[in-house]
Amino acid sequence: MKRRTVLTPLVAVAATVAAASPADTEHVIPKDTTKVIDIEEVVVIATPKENNRLRQQAVSATSFSQNDLRKNSVTSVKSLSGLVPNLFIPDYGSKLTTSMYVRGIGSRINTPAVGLYVDNIPFIDKSAFDFNYSDIERIDVMRGPQGTLYGRNTMGGLIRIFTKSPFSYQGTDLRLGAATYNNYKASVTHYHRISSLFAFSAGAFYEHKGGFFKNQFNGKRIDVDDEFGGRIRAIYLPTENSKLDFTLNYEYTNQGGYPYTYVGRTDGKTEDRADYLNKIDYNNECGYKRNLLNAGLNFEHQADNFILSSVTGFQYLYDQMDLDQDFTSQDLYTMMQKQNAKTISEELVLKSKPGKRWQWTTGVSGFYQALHTKGPVTFRKDGIAWLNSTINTYGNQYMPTISQGAMNMTMTFSDEIQGDELYIGGDFDTPILNGAIFHQSTFNDLFGLEGLSFTAGLRLDYEKLKLKYNTGYDFVHTYGLSGVLTPMNITVDMVPKADYQASKEYTGEISHDYLQLLPKFSLQYNFDTQNNIYATVSKGYRSGGYNIQMFSDVLQKDMQTNIMKDVANATIPVVNNVPMIPQDTKDKIVGILQQMSTETATDVKATTLYKPEYSWNYEIGSHLTLFDNRLQLDVAAFYMDTHNQQISRFVNSGLGRITVNAGKSRSLGAEAAFRTQITDAFSLNGNYGYTYATFTDYVLSDAENYNGNYVPFVPKHTFTVGGQYIFALKSGAFLDNITVNANYKAAGRIYWTEKNDASQALYGTLNGRIDFNKGNGQVALWINNALDKKYEAFYFQTMNRGFAQYGRPLQIGIDLRCRF
Repeated sequence: MKRRTVLTPLVAVAATVAAASPADTEHVIPKDTTKVIDIEEVVVIATPKENNRLRQQAVSATSFSQNDLRKNSVTSVKSLSGLVPNLFIPDYGSKLTTSMYVRGIGSRINTPAVGLYVDNIPFIDKSAFDFNYSDIERIDVMRGPQGTLYGRNTMGGLIRIFTKSPFSYQGTDLRLGAATYNNYKASVTHYHRISSLFAFSAGAFYEHKGGFFKNQFNGKRIDVDDEFGGRIRAIYLPTENSKLDFTLNYEYTNQGGYPYTYVGRTDGKTEDRADYLNKIDYNNECGYKRNLLNAGLNFEHQADNFILSSVTGFQYLYDQMDLDQDFTSQDLYTMMQKQNAKTISEELVLKSKPGKRWQWTTGVSGFYQALHTKGPVTFRKDGIAWLNSTINTYGNQYMPTISQGAMNMTMTFSDEIQGDELYIGGDFDTPILNGAIFHQSTFNDLFGLEGLSFTAGLRLDYEKLKLKYNTGYDFVHTYGLSGVLTPMNITVDMVPKADYQASKEYTGEISHDYLQLLPKFSLQYNFDTQNNIYATVSKGYRSGGYNIQMFSDVLQKDMQTNIMKDVANATIPVVNNVPMIPQDTKDKIVGILQQMSTETATDVKATTLYKPEYSWNYEIGSHLTLFDNRLQLDVAAFYMDTHNQQISRFVNSGLGRITVNAGKSRSLGAEAAFRTQITDAFSLNGNYGYTYATFTDYVLSDAENYNGNYVPFVPKHTFTVGGQYIFALKSGAFLDNITVNANYKAAGRIYWTEKNDASQALYGTLNGRIDFNKGNGQVALWINNALDKKYEAFYFQTMNRGFAQYGRPLQIGIDLRCRF
């Protein structure tokens, strides 16, 4: 092919950004105007599916440049909570748990409600959502269903993360940091452009967190954290119209956990652990370890009339969580969860060139995830004693006192599980196969009216789920039945104590599939290139799945039945042969034993399966740029009707959490966000979100009717207000400038349970940062939660007890950065 003499689009972009230094795209500050600069005008990001910038689309979205991320102390996805209207990501647990809630929907476990893409690669499992942000260039947070273009599990929204391009940055970026509570971090990344056709970057990081909370049991801080990893990225332009973009990153995490404070009984009974109130006190080691590897290849080819994109991704996740499941100093029971996941994804997209009257996007996508999970529960010494006490108390309440003449006999039931540990195993394979085809068209200047556009899109999404399970128990219990004859005070062994083997194994395989249509319609009017108003109707969808932790509850019930079967077989013949027991008493005892030992078949599919969640979302909004580009304002109002809402709760036994479907809910609200440049040096930003999310059809029984209650984990209000002032110094001064940032983030009220019997009132944290800048060097002092506000970041109830994790206290730190 004959080479052209003019710059084609890809080479032109590469040539433009290659001439810029790292500072050029990070500190674009108007020198002679107070105009607000659009992030997307500064940082050019390639996305395979969209034809326009976010503020030109019919979508509610917030974008963060790397300067925004730094001044707001965004170091992980959880740090975005409060900076985006109606987005709540409670910072609790470990990196295994990334719970995102947007506009009234979200997820604590299992299937996420908000999608995550990194350099256009989808992250399927939310156990991988929380990763290091040392090399991030921009983050987009899109609210409302994005299923038409992005598919499953984006019914709440989508977070797109982009790393720095080695064509945009040159040289080496070194960062060091230290903070109170023994926090230390370091990262270094080198960006190198070998030619106008090839560039690469390579970097590494390490971070240590000393922990904020102490365990009273051993006096040690329990939320310690050590992380390290690295990233490689290479971009090659093989032809004038083609681009290959390869990324590879690895992270290792070793976290302690979990700082759950005991806050009291929830059943109204007298408090029996008063000495432990408002304290963290558990005896078994907890923690989370994770190996995470991600690789991706983006290919783009620009033809004369269309753009072809291919995005291939691979993710390997291997982790292990250890949990003191009772969260007390008693040695009751522990849980371990080990995951081994391998995911491969592929997406092919064709889209029109920008600027056309008819803009369209067509694509196919698919992924396969192989996930193996080991999830055993181990009853320990106190736990076995608790089980024995429960069994014997339950059994003895049915033991009668028999009278014959002057003699009485009191019968005593005794059954004990032997050993110091009872292991309930669990091995599960839950592969997922997903495929989809989608199309979206936008017709501009509709009916000849300039600025009016209509968008229609549709996605056909297919998903196949499987569950292969192998779980069970094997233990020995000792049973005996005795009677005491009075007044002679003679003990009679009616059923002499003997050992019995109790074992059960559940093995099998089940499957299920889903087919969903995800439409989207929007009408938009552009007053000009910077101002528009829109209305959107779209369907959101979150896939179903299997509750593997439900097997612990099933096995515990089956275990009790199995024990009583041994008891019945040994006891019924003896009772029937005791002449002094009246026949009606015999019949009563035999009936009770037979009832307690009757085994009921478990429908594994019905017990473990939770259904997909879907919603219809209605939204109106506007993107405005006002006062001669001094103010950017985004506003939106929404209404969401959700069916089969997925809610997380503990199983009845307390042995783990499951997802249940909660009928219907309704969510309505509004949000607004602004950015304004008051003077060349002074800027302000802020946002406010309001969500009113309640159950409209969630009735479990006469005693459990949650209709009208607020949906848990959804703040009614979220808002942020922040400002920046740049003190420019004279030429030749020791520093170029001093930048001061401050923000106040707030959220609440947040209800933690469906009963709405526990909540966190509206609270806020004050945060600040001062940067001392000189050339390519920077020293920054920062403070988080400056007022040392105490609040609940998370709360849950299990076994009639409440536990809370409190937010991080005041912390002060220093960051050093050098680019050379």
